[in-house]
Amino acid sequence: MKDNVRQLKPAIPTMITVHLGPPDDSTAKNITIPFIDYIKNVACSEIYPTWPDSAIRANILAQISFVLNRLYVEWYPSRGYTFDITNHTGYDQSYTLNRSFYDNISKIVDEIFNNYIIKGNQIQPFFAQYCDGKITTCKGLSQWQTVDLANQGKTPVEILRYFYGNDIYIIEDAKVADNIATYPGVALKLGDVSEHLRIIKRQLNRIANNYPAIPIFEEIHEYFDITTEQIIKIFQGIFDLQTTGIIDKATWYKIKYLYTSVKKLSDIYSEGITQEDIEVKFDLELHIGDSGPEVQALHYFLKVISYFTPSIPSLTLNAIYTENTKQMIIAFQKLYQLESTGTLNVATWNKIKEVYQTIRNNLPTEILQYQDKIYPGRFLSLGMQGSDVTALQKMLNKSLYHDVLVTGCYDSKTENAIKQIQKILEIDETGVTGPLEWRYLVQQLNNH
Repeated sequence: MKDNVRQLKPAIPTMITVHLGPPDDSTAKNITIPFIDYIKNVACSEIYPTWPDSAIRANILAQISFVLNRLYVEWYPSRGYTFDITNHTGYDQSYTLNRSFYDNISKIVDEIFNNYIIKGNQIQPFFAQYCDGKITTCKGLSQWQTVDLANQGKTPVEILRYFYGNDIYIIEDAKVADNIATYPGVALKLGDVSEHLRIIKRQLNRIANNYPAIPIFEEIHEYFDITTEQIIKIFQGIFDLQTTGIIDKATWYKIKYLYTSVKKLSDIYSEGITQEDIEVKFDLELHIGDSGPEVQALHYFLKVISYFTPSIPSLTLNAIYTENTKQMIIAFQKLYQLESTGTLNVATWNKIKEVYQTIRNNLPTEILQYQDKIYPGRFLSLGMQGSDVTALQKMLNKSLYHDVLVTGCYDSKTENAIKQIQKILEIDETGVTGPLEWRYLVQQLNNH
């Protein structure tokens, strides 16, 4: 397991979906356009090409940061809408359909479209509120006053600091990527392992500061255990969601909405997101060199899939994402008509789990008797119950762990036995049963 952590920093989207009207106007059209064209349109709709260069740049940086903040916190998707931003100036920035661009403004946008504002040590793009300064005034930037400041010789960052404070900084040359929703695409439930869970648990802990009825996660890890299920049920009960204990799309975006609200992420005086708030051990994509429980599960799933799918090459089971892993992923992606990147992204991961479960649920008659020896597809941990826990305890009891009773409930003796196996395997002693522990037990039974 790597000791370093990674931050999920904002990216500049390639495309953006604009709602041509106020949010609740269901008759208004949505259009999806290149992000850079959106910024050019807003800039040409709101500022004048005759303004000084520094004023134009300061305004464009504020406009970029405003929309990136909307995207980063998923302001509209978390409220149930299917667009990223509106063109209604009562809510967002002015976007004029089919308007032409001024050459000098267009060139400046081409130069700085992937720059944005942050405040202090915060990660999220700053909610750079602004107004024209003549017809309307606000607590943020005054567009017309930027002209006066530019004429005084102030630079773009000096202009921005005049309005937003001296702790304003510019992030330059941010990466450009597709705008992908944070929701992992499938519901997270008991037995899952995902870096998404670190993020959700951290957000719920912050929400709990404002809603004390929500219990705190004492440990932030990637496992969906019994404690996670219980806290999710409590959260769902408080906010009138179906109390399933599953993080479905509605629950995910309710958490997102409340987190944005309590942190005031879309406010000029935001509490903000710091690096510690978004640290994960791994990106939400897996690449060569990554390791850990998700890689273990990935390798096991691919091993089983390759056994029943000749077009997918096999691999040696381990806990490190290797070049061999990449080639298997590419073969799988090609077979299921996914983008053949060799990277384990959310769409590929969801499809692999779907295919694995389909295979496990439809085993050929001649090997159906060995079904209990095939990993059940979920991580088992303290307090969990079910036939897969029973199968695990039977294997433990038949091997060297005779004090483990077959109860169907994952108890402390089961957990301790798994920790002993993890010590033998020289992996993290979590007491959680994943594919490596399961495979070890099967091998021990086959050798006796």
